[in-house]
Amino acid sequence: MLFIPIICYFINMKILFLKWASFGNDYITKAFERAGVELSFFDFPQKEEDTRHSEELATKVLFAIQEKGVDAVFSFNYFPVVAIAAKAAKVKYISWTYDSPYIQLYSRTIEYDTNYAFVFDQNEYNNLKVLGLNTVYYLPMAADTSYYDSITISDKDHKIFDADIAMIGSMYNEKHNNLVRHFEGLDEYTSGYVSGIMAAQKEIYGADILQQALTPEIVKNIQKVCPMYSTGDGFESASWTLSNYFLARKLTSMERFEYIEALSKKYDVTLYTPEKTPSLKVRNMGTVEYYKDSPKAIKCAKINLNITLRSIVTGIPLRAFDIMGCGGFLLTNYQADFDNFFVPDQDYVYFDSLNSLIDKAGYYLEHEDERLRIAQSGYNKVKNQHTFDHRVKDMLNIVNMDI
Repeated sequence: MLFIPIICYFINMKILFLKWASFGNDYITKAFERAGVELSFFDFPQKEEDTRHSEELATKVLFAIQEKGVDAVFSFNYFPVVAIAAKAAKVKYISWTYDSPYIQLYSRTIEYDTNYAFVFDQNEYNNLKVLGLNTVYYLPMAADTSYYDSITISDKDHKIFDADIAMIGSMYNEKHNNLVRHFEGLDEYTSGYVSGIMAAQKEIYGADILQQALTPEIVKNIQKVCPMYSTGDGFESASWTLSNYFLARKLTSMERFEYIEALSKKYDVTLYTPEKTPSLKVRNMGTVEYYKDSPKAIKCAKINLNITLRSIVTGIPLRAFDIMGCGGFLLTNYQADFDNFFVPDQDYVYFDSLNSLIDKAGYYLEHEDERLRIAQSGYNKVKNQHTFDHRVKDMLNIVNMDI
């Protein structure tokens, strides 16, 4: 296991924090400040501008670095234009990527020796290291238990959020993720082949077989109906893009619909998602606000369900840390990285098939004492070992080893 917590002695560091609508901004800024870091801020136009190629944006970041006189730049997720600016200014660029897939990690700017790119998925880390990258580090996600502890649940909250089984997340059935729209024109052989490898992947957790199974011939056939264009400045291949941005998302959508449909036939299920789900017998509450309402939804659910996006091969999603950090009971598909930090049936519960999911959901709905004990154990472990304070200290120690 490559993740080794150590004690941070370094303070008096100045960091330019890139502000954009990312999860966890409030949590990590406070953790930086508690670690003795002096922060200044830059409003980063993550959605409005080309964060991979824009010379103008890179120049703006460079000017901000020079104006603030900082030692490093930090951002959630990795942005090549920031790497370019940090390299020009000869300061460190610290990034912590929580999205997967995240194609900008495969920009060749990741090779810059000023980079400290942290990723939360051990499989992603291994893949990047195989490319010969020494600027990438493994760092799991975290939770702000102090903030979650401050959120109390009122009678009104109970009326709104109480649920037997709840899941927060996308169903990935948006039109731009609809493979049918792209793949309608596939020849019969290619269509059958793609369906076959997705069916095989559905039976496997902890390993990615989709990308390996996409042969050059299959990729060529897919590109005839779903053209893709290389950025020309990255490590990503067509098979990587197809497997992560198309097949993995489609498979996740299929699984989420199948699993939630099966659960809803036996139990009361509440879903927090931006998409409409008329085919599902659930209480669809729409989108839930992350900081204020998401913790309430988690605290008020007897079982919090996590069905991981398939492009996250081994990593523990941020949502899982949110659930345990709130003191919620976590029922999740198997993810190998859990084995490094948590004990199944003691800190959380995992399922590895549809039947396993149905059986365990029913069991823990009926056995409240066990459910509460597991939720408390998971919460205690997150509070003692996996807060943003822990992660900031680990991060700063790695960054400052080179000083």
